Amino acid sequence: MTGAPDQVPSPAAAPVRGRVLTVADVLALPVMAAGRPQVVAGESQLGRSVRWVHITELTDPASFLKGGELVLTTGMPLPREPALVRRYVDELATVGAAGLVLELVRRYHRPPEELVRACRAHDLPLVLLSRDVNFLEVTQVVHELVLGNQVETLRRTQEIHETFTGLTLRGAGAAEVMRAAAEMSGRAVVLENQVHQALICEPSARTVEEVLTDWERRSRTTPPADSAAVSGPEGWLVCPVEYRGERCGRVVMLPDRTAEHARGPAGRAFGQEDTTVLERAAMSLAISRIVHPVAWERGAHRGALLDLAEQRYRTAGEAAVRAAALGLPTRDCRYVAVLVDLPGDESAVSIAELEESLVKDVTAAGVPALVGEVGAGRIGVLVGLRHTKQWRPAVELIGRAAMELVPQAVVSVGSEVAGLSQAARSFRDASHVAESALPGTSSGKPYHELSDIGLRQLLYALRSDVRLQGYVERQVGPLIDYDHRHNTDLVSTLRHYLDAAGSKTVAAHAADLSRQTLYQRLHTIQRLLGCDLESGQRRTELHVALTALDVLRLGSR
Repeated sequence: MTGAPDQVPSPAAAPVRGRVLTVADVLALPVMAAGRPQVVAGESQLGRSVRWVHITELTDPASFLKGGELVLTTGMPLPREPALVRRYVDELATVGAAGLVLELVRRYHRPPEELVRACRAHDLPLVLLSRDVNFLEVTQVVHELVLGNQVETLRRTQEIHETFTGLTLRGAGAAEVMRAAAEMSGRAVVLENQVHQALICEPSARTVEEVLTDWERRSRTTPPADSAAVSGPEGWLVCPVEYRGERCGRVVMLPDRTAEHARGPAGRAFGQEDTTVLERAAMSLAISRIVHPVAWERGAHRGALLDLAEQRYRTAGEAAVRAAALGLPTRDCRYVAVLVDLPGDESAVSIAELEESLVKDVTAAGVPALVGEVGAGRIGVLVGLRHTKQWRPAVELIGRAAMELVPQAVVSVGSEVAGLSQAARSFRDASHVAESALPGTSSGKPYHELSDIGLRQLLYALRSDVRLQGYVERQVGPLIDYDHRHNTDLVSTLRHYLDAAGSKTVAAHAADLSRQTLYQRLHTIQRLLGCDLESGQRRTELHVALTALDVLRLGSR
């Protein structure tokens, strides 16, 4: 016999009720640990589930097995001929035995070399007991655990069905269904579409970065399955989601972090309960798609845009992997935010229709972007730009597409930023531009940008500020009141005078007044306002006040 035998888990690692019992769990039981078990073959298969324990002293025990049994023997019936030993092990492996436990007390004090080789050839766990163990006591303890776990499994299965049935009956959305799946399984779950974009990620005890990093490549190496099954190099549990007879994506459950440990590829093995959770989640997602006709992609883009705009992500790395999982490039890229605002109730086009139209246009043009509704009557777009690309062509495409569908739409663009962690600044700038866009005006472009904000636009953005309103009243309120009481037009006269930069000749010509009449009106204005119009500072203050008056009246229409 070559190689040092492996020790089994310590007795402290006793099996827990409510989950599948494994070979390692049985070996950790005090009644088994007393025999000082050593694993000499099939070390990577200690995670096999144990359905039952079978004591046998027969030369052909396989004929009495159904699979999943841990076979206990003193070795008395083992044949001496190597060919018969191999046949003995072949039959156990074929029937699906969980493992073979051999007591080295009566017939053998060392295991037969041929037995060890045969078990290793089939990767069948072979466990040696160097001390006497009461097999009947082992059977009693294990069977109590198995039966107890079966009852617990039935209870948990009922709980799973009731949970997802309740979610379905109340019309829960995809995000709520995925959250429930993660909570009930204690594992990370991901909903992806047909092009391997991760739309919803519930990381459970993991981090989003750990789950979604390089998602598309990892997903594409995991073959699809027609039903819930373990697939791919990472051992994912996958289940297709079908909507009206067509496959629209799949839901993925990831194994525990311990998947990479030396004992094998699956960490805590997926059990029937995990499969049930995933299957019911897939069913609820299909029904949710009927109840909520908005495509999952739209909801995913909306959530990602809001997280970026409001900086709701935990780390910059999380923001990057979420965006990358949705198809937005994240390496060597710059970004610019665009906001498209629909006019009140005047538009005959719904926000959903405009959103869908913009998605089609940017996709057809090959512009990488996240597109989604980010507020009432507002669509947000985050455009990803390679360093060789300029943002204006992409934004112009979005602006023209929006205004072609809704001519009154206001398209605003924020500043260009170097990374996703700065996307919030671009969205804030775009919002400031949108607030400053004067109704009925055009910059000659199908969008507004920061450089378009002048005094009028700035004052328009501040039109709701009571301090601005108070300033206008203090500066020109007396003049407005006088015009209303006396049916005069002093405000217009003051405007001509200020526009002429204090030139009375130019002002009189613009107002179509004689110079004497203009002088009289200016004298009255100075008396009412209590100011000297020859003062440059005073003229500037009055010019700002009149400009603010214009935008306040514009905003009240």
